[in-house]
Amino acid sequence: MSRVTSTDGTTIAYERSGSGPALILVDGALCSRAFGPSARLAPLLARHFTVYAYDRRGRGESGETFPYAPAREVEDIAALIEAAGGSASLLGLSSGGALALEAAASGLRVDKVVAYEPPYVDDSGQRGGAEYEDHLKRLIADGNRGGAVKYFMKDMVGAPAPMVVMMRDGRLQAFLPWHDRRRS
Repeated sequence: MSRVTSTDGTTIAYERSGSGPALILVDGALCSRAFGPSARLAPLLARHFTVYAYDRRGRGESGETFPYAPAREVEDIAALIEAAGGSASLLGLSSGGALALEAAASGLRVDKVVAYEPPYVDDSGQRGGAEYEDHLKRLIADGNRGGAVKYFMKDMVGAPAPMVVMMRDGRLQAFLPWHDRRRS
């Protein structure tokens, strides 16, 4: 495992594998190098790329500096791009797809972007809105991270309550296609 330091001093843990053009994997919000699709994708992509799989800030072995802002995560990607030699392609999954697109739009030296299922929604949808966002921000400000994830998944995303319970206690892992049951 290697580390880079982001602009705000946060250390970001990553693993490098393979050879070829640089490719940074940007996982979704609830993932890390150990849990999520990167663990399975990295070895497959390493046949053709130098793959950088990292723990987003506040996850896995990466540090966390408050207050959180998506711009800090773009700075983390910038630090990884520097470690990769100054330019890289990005493969972002879910919210990682949104971050990858944001990083490319910010002017970083991004060669190509693949954004798989970025969580963009139409503002006219049934869920969301300022009152939802305000409540979510209050939960986070109060340090209630578990409550924030539960609220986001159940009330904002619309995941069924049993799925949220299964996510919280780890039972959902067995049903996720990228979960390596041998690591459990």
